[in-house]
Amino acid sequence: MALRTWLDVWRSWRTGHAPALLVIPLALIVIVCVVDVLSPRDIHLGPLLVAAPALTVAFAGARTTAVVGALAVAAQVLIGVLRGVSGTANIQAQIAALIVVSAVCVTVCVVRGRHERQLHQVRSVAEAAQRVLLQPLPERAGPLQIAGLYIPAEQEAELGGDLYAAARTAHHSTRLLIGDVRGSGLGAISNTALLLGAFRAAAHRQATLPRLAVHLDGAFRWDTSQWRPQKEQDTAEDFATAMLLDIPDHDPVVHLISCGHPPPLILRGNRVIPLVAEASHLPIGFGGAFGTTEYDVQTFPFEVGDLLLLYTDGVIEARDADGRFYPFTERAPQWTADAPGELLRHLQDDLLAHVDARLNDDAAVVAIRRLASAPQPTAPAR
Repeated sequence: MALRTWLDVWRSWRTGHAPALLVIPLALIVIVCVVDVLSPRDIHLGPLLVAAPALTVAFAGARTTAVVGALAVAAQVLIGVLRGVSGTANIQAQIAALIVVSAVCVTVCVVRGRHERQLHQVRSVAEAAQRVLLQPLPERAGPLQIAGLYIPAEQEAELGGDLYAAARTAHHSTRLLIGDVRGSGLGAISNTALLLGAFRAAAHRQATLPRLAVHLDGAFRWDTSQWRPQKEQDTAEDFATAMLLDIPDHDPVVHLISCGHPPPLILRGNRVIPLVAEASHLPIGFGGAFGTTEYDVQTFPFEVGDLLLLYTDGVIEARDADGRFYPFTERAPQWTADAPGELLRHLQDDLLAHVDARLNDDAAVVAIRRLASAPQPTAPAR
């Protein structure tokens, strides 16, 4: 499980159990006070009161910690009065030390709360940026049931170099894009936004799938090199592997163009059918540079009930502690009968368990099931 998930779990658990946990430091104050007063004069348990505010820091805020610290100081004063040693240097030193420890604990709570609020704000901005760039896939597109999964390699990251998108066309088909932009960090995020924007601007038009591939390659190559000197353009390595698909509503097939991307899988019952294209073109960003102006479209059967899986190399190249790759083609058929969203949840849990929650690369998966077409409405009889 990612670090952020553990933090969320701890924060929610701490919030829900704070009233019950508050009993521990309060009981400690009462016990220390009673035992110290009833003990012989040479036994002093008052120093143990510093544990009360120190424990409260773990689950409560600044105000509660301040109250517990004040109660601990009051208990120390009460002990000194009841034992008749309130004027001694020893008890006064203990009271002063307890005040200092309580003040430090309250300061820690204030600083922690400020950092948590800042982290929440940053995370909110990152989640909003992710929803804008990597928009959620529609649950239904014609006869297709769709779900998408994105797992960033960096634990606190929301965005990376993997991407997917879908668009409906006017001639009753669904077009999809899945890709993997080279690199990481802000450069990869910028190129991801560029490729997604180019796809969304053109995918819904009537242009053929090859013309869409040419458009994506040209837009990607132009935008990533327009401000660079000629020498840098010649050595630039901005590219993205991609798979373009067009799935018609009323024809049980899928048309695809592979641009250096791992082949999709068809899950048909217990069978796994890789859709290996006869011609795999250069990645997006390299096509025009090497004179590629035509893209070959491959067509494969995609029947009712079939489940189509698109994925990036972060899934198949994920390794466990012994260096073994994740057995994607062996695990995926276990959940063929599930809905796409449920399948991806099982797949995410299984993948993270395989790598012990430490991915070396971003991973993205899109699951698409073809359902029976809805019956067309008929005109009412006169």
